[in-house]
Order: sequence, then C-alpha cells, then structure tokens
Amino acid sequence: MNEIVLMSDPRIAAIPVADCGEPLIDVRLQESLAVDSRKADRSGAFAHLREGVLTRLLKAQKLLPDGIRLLFVEGYRPPALQRHYFGQYATELQAGNPGWSPAQVREATSRYVSPPEIAPHSAGAAVDLTLISADGRELDMGTRVNASPEESGGACFTNAGNVDAGARANRRILGDALTAAGLVNYPTEWWHWSYGDRYWAFSTEAGSAVYGPRELG
Repeated sequence: MNEIVLMSDPRIAAIPVADCGEPLIDVRLQESLAVDSRKADRSGAFAHLREGVLTRLLKAQKLLPDGIRLLFVEGYRPPALQRHYFGQYATELQAGNPGWSPAQVREATSRYVSPPEIAPHSAGAAVDLTLISADGRELDMGTRVNASPEESGGACFTNAGNVDAGARANRRILGDALTAAGLVNYPTEWWHWSYGDRYWAFSTEAGSAVYGPRELG
C-alpha cells in the first residue's frame, strides 16, 4: 500500500472476523523478551498477546542484528480502556478544532487511537514496541513511543521525513525484522505492529481477520 489507510476507513470495518479462539498469553513468561513497565496496569493486561502474535514476535527478535533486542511496551488493551482512550483523544481534537465535523474528528483521532470496535490492541493482535541495546538503552527512533502527531509534528509516522538518518535506520531495522516475521505496521505509528486483526487482513489481502476484540479471562 502506498497510501496511508487509517483504521477509520470503512474498508477496515468491512473485513469479517473469524476468531480462531487462540488464547491470550502473558509475554512476561518469556525470559528472552524485555518488557517495559510504562504501560503496566494492575491486572497485567498490557503484557498479553495472542499466542500467534507472540510466536512471531519472538521470531522477529531472532532476526535482529547482534546487540539489539525488542522492548515490549504494550500488547492487549481491554475494550473499555480502548473506548476511553479514543473518546479522550477525540474530545481533545474537537476542542482544538471546533469547526471539524464528527467524521473529521473520527478520522483524525484514528491516526493515533483506533476506533474501539476494530482496535487491534483489544483483540490481543497488536503490540507497541521499540528497540534497545544489549545494555538496555532505548535506541533513537526519532520520537518516543506513543508520541502523538501533534506532539511530534508528524514524526511519529513510520516514513516521516523529519527524523534524522540514525532514527530512520533504526526504524528500518525494526520494520525489517517484524515484517519478515509476518506482522504489519500502522503507518502513522512506527511502534505499532499487528498480526491477525482486520488491519493486518486488509494489508495482506487476507479474506478475514483471525482475531477479534475480546475480554481478558
């Protein structure tokens, strides 16, 4: 895809879901995967992924150059939390752009937070992550993980031109490994990758998604 297709695009919502029933797995049980605490919650929901996503994540880590590891930031997000994030950001955008229509607000919001009904995180299908060195130092990716388009001046977009060569190279290292393992990127967020959800199905031209939104436990 050369164009940026947002999560709010009707083509994404139109993709059917045939949930395979795969369980959500706690990634903290994998000693080889570094897990960050910045998005930790009391239930530990943030550290869960569908089994097939975790398998591919571990494969991607093996494809990274020596001395570089993945840093897992957030995986599963309960539907109620997703609705909260979407509504909160939409309210902020509407307040700053009072002339926008509801459709414009929804589209702009989906650059940064997925509409709750199709959110890959709520399906356990998406992961937010970055790269670290062998000593645990985060590599320069051009912005922080979860930087908004407003905060970063659009530098959060995966192929943004307003990041330096070092950050672009690090994004390429991350993207090459995750793509080879079968995940797809949401192009407005360099850190967001998914497998098995509706956006993945659209990007790969699969007939349906294999993971849909669900509750933990």
